[in-house]
Amino acid sequence: MSSTTHRPAGQHLLADLHGVDAALLTSVSTIDTLLRRAALAAGATILHGHFHSFGPQQGVTGVLLLAESHLSIHTWPEFGFAAFDMFLCGAGAPQLALAVIEAALAPGRVDVNHIGRGMAVAMTTKACI
Repeated sequence: MSSTTHRPAGQHLLADLHGVDAALLTSVSTIDTLLRRAALAAGATILHGHFHSFGPQQGVTGVLLLAESHLSIHTWPEFGFAAFDMFLCGAGAPQLALAVIEAALAPGRVDVNHIGRGMAVAMTTKACI
């Protein structure tokens, strides 16, 4: 059996942010603005966003559809917790998006998983094919 080297077609970053001030995790407009800043910092192209609040002082869930894939967040203010997910194809840098999120939310601890996805067979710098 021969070994072949494959480059990932994209990067998938998953981050669990613990110890976040609950007040930072309840506003749809604040979370929307934060994710848009993060996407742009990563070099992504925003196509559409949708965000939902579960009620006053409750969590927010939101997603940005990107030309390069997606970015999402789910918050649980009652636990001071946010789950951040960004999949980018091409030359984008999801770690730059995470830096924006971390600077704004100031978590006490961040657990990160970084996964290479797919093979770079037919890929442009702005979209997965």
